[in-house]
Amino acid sequence: MSKPNPVSGSPDKEPATEAQEARSEARATPSAPAADTERAVPATATKQPAAEGPRPTLGRLFLDNLWAANTVTVTVLAVLLAMLVGAVLIIVSDPEVLATYSYITARPADALNASWTVVSEAYANLFKGAIFDPDAVGFTAAMGPISETLTYTAPLVFTGLAVALAFRGGLFNIGAQGQATIGVILSAVAGFALPLPPGVHLLVALIAGALGGALWGFVPGILKARTGAHEVINTIMLNYVAVYFLSWIIIQAGVQNPNRSDAISKPVDSSAQLPRLLGDNLRVHAGILVAVLATWFIAWLLNRSTLGFELRAVGENPDAARTAGISVTKTYVLVMVISGLLAGLGGSNMVLGSTANALTPLVIAQIGFDGILVALLGRVKPWGVLLAALLFGALQAGGNRMQSYSGISLELVTVLQALIVIFIAAPALVKAIFQLRAARAARLQTSLAKGW
Repeated sequence: MSKPNPVSGSPDKEPATEAQEARSEARATPSAPAADTERAVPATATKQPAAEGPRPTLGRLFLDNLWAANTVTVTVLAVLLAMLVGAVLIIVSDPEVLATYSYITARPADALNASWTVVSEAYANLFKGAIFDPDAVGFTAAMGPISETLTYTAPLVFTGLAVALAFRGGLFNIGAQGQATIGVILSAVAGFALPLPPGVHLLVALIAGALGGALWGFVPGILKARTGAHEVINTIMLNYVAVYFLSWIIIQAGVQNPNRSDAISKPVDSSAQLPRLLGDNLRVHAGILVAVLATWFIAWLLNRSTLGFELRAVGENPDAARTAGISVTKTYVLVMVISGLLAGLGGSNMVLGSTANALTPLVIAQIGFDGILVALLGRVKPWGVLLAALLFGALQAGGNRMQSYSGISLELVTVLQALIVIFIAAPALVKAIFQLRAARAARLQTSLAKGW
């Protein structure tokens, strides 16, 4: 019996056999066309990527980058997440809406309609109280929301800059509350105790508040520089000292209002008040302009000046900065002094502006502690701090109307602020929820550590 042909009887071996025959023929007769064929293969391979398709358009690149894990996208989505969680809290806090969920399986439309009504009404009033009310009649009513937002924003810009500047220098200034308290005390005393002309009186009162805050920042700064005492402990303790000092000085002779029996000081003279920008019927004052100017100055100081370079170098690596010849001791003191000065100006706005015109135990509110949130939300960058303060001011102004018209607790606005900061501080969570592209994840983590 003749042996079957392995080529024709084994289909699996046919490609290999043909390839072997081609290689054997090429070795036997290395003709020029074969060489040309071999050279044509890499040439074709090099031209292949060019034929894949046209380059993406500018609009396509913009959309791709828009849904990447960059700081702007994460911040916007963090605000959106906070509002969604806030909507759930609004629904839960309303007994009438919760009652509709007891029979949701029978009539789900009732629960959905009631939930949408209470949430939409609450956020509509938040918008109307912070930005614009479409139903407003007249200039005063139309500009009232913006006026309130800017009024609340001005002091937060100063305390936020105070915390951010110290953070860029490697220090965590928890004492903006105490520094602002000393600033408001000295500004008020200068405002009603010194008989000066209008322009000079305002300038002296502002300088007095700034110097008070700078003094209260100098103490933890020099302790940190000379003894290594931790600035967090020192500033927290100085907050208590400032608060109790305010409570004591209000009731002293010469400071307390003689016509009042409660703890309130004499009113600040009109010559020391910051001028109002939109008339006497609207509260927004020139403090917001001073806040913008201070933001520009801090941005210039950090990015354009020698002191700013030394400050950032010490904040990044104190040992390396010391090796390079930078005085870490001097830098720590200057950082805390300038930080306290800014916080003192924030306190001055609380009594020289339109928020109050006299000292009370609660005159400073929580602007120092809110400044920490503003600084973190603004990525410890000056212009980021300004935008974050504007957002917090809008939430505070809109929260007042939301409480009055919708019956929503004002504490819910504080919860919204906290949720925004929580989501900002957890970019991985935001990225996972919204499935953001991870192309810029490394840059995002760097921005969270070093700023916007």
